[in-house]
Amino acid sequence: MTVTAARDVRAHEERAGFVPRVLAVPAVIGLALLVLPLAALVLRVEWSTLWSDVTSPQALSALGLSLATGAVATTVCVVLGVPLALLIARSTVRTAAVLRAFVTVPLVLPPMVGGVAMLFLFGRTSWLGGILAEWGIRIPFTTTAVVLAQTFVALPFLVLALEGALRSTGTGFEQAAAGLGAGRWTILARVTLPLAAPGLVAGIVLCFARAIGEFGATALFAGNAPGVTQTMPLAIYTAFNGAGVSQGTAVALSLLLLVTAVGVLLLVRAWRAEAPR
Repeated sequence: MTVTAARDVRAHEERAGFVPRVLAVPAVIGLALLVLPLAALVLRVEWSTLWSDVTSPQALSALGLSLATGAVATTVCVVLGVPLALLIARSTVRTAAVLRAFVTVPLVLPPMVGGVAMLFLFGRTSWLGGILAEWGIRIPFTTTAVVLAQTFVALPFLVLALEGALRSTGTGFEQAAAGLGAGRWTILARVTLPLAAPGLVAGIVLCFARAIGEFGATALFAGNAPGVTQTMPLAIYTAFNGAGVSQGTAVALSLLLLVTAVGVLLLVRAWRAEAPR
């Protein structure tokens, strides 16, 4: 064995560590459990009719609504989530832990429960819904409800991603800028956010992906009206229950969501400075 080959073997052993080889069996099974269902989806696609399925009026309506509401929800998440992430990152340890727990709840809460909670908040029988009804504003089962449901489930992704980036950068550069006479807004725009840009971009991308893939909260809070509240996940669900778009269109939309998810992961990886190239 040459010196170069021996060095490569040692480098491989250092990366592999001392994990028992038998653990490769459950690891492969776990990987298969994640990959095989997606492969089955790809194999089920009717490639000859894929374009017509994706461009059918029902599919385009669901796709357009998903993209539009997802973009609006992501914008709302940025407007609300950036200040919230800053608040958590610059709070004391105890306060930050409490705030982070509240932000994390939608991640572990079943989406259906989130939809019920929002319905109880904005419904006509609630105090807030009653006030809005007096002003002629109705939110449940409208496009606005779709945006609110998407914001509810997607906001934690942006907040947690940006908050982690803000904590990793620390406050040293901010203190230096303040010492040179920079104001708070100048420090935020030219020091704090640029340093945390990878986390912010990753959070925005994940937020948008989660928004367009939202199903449970949207179904309960916004309903499933074509052209009004029927997003891509709802169109897929409707098709496999024998109504609305065809199953071929449902499979095509599922593939489109899968491609979007893969694209999101690749984009997030590209923005992670610490990710291995």
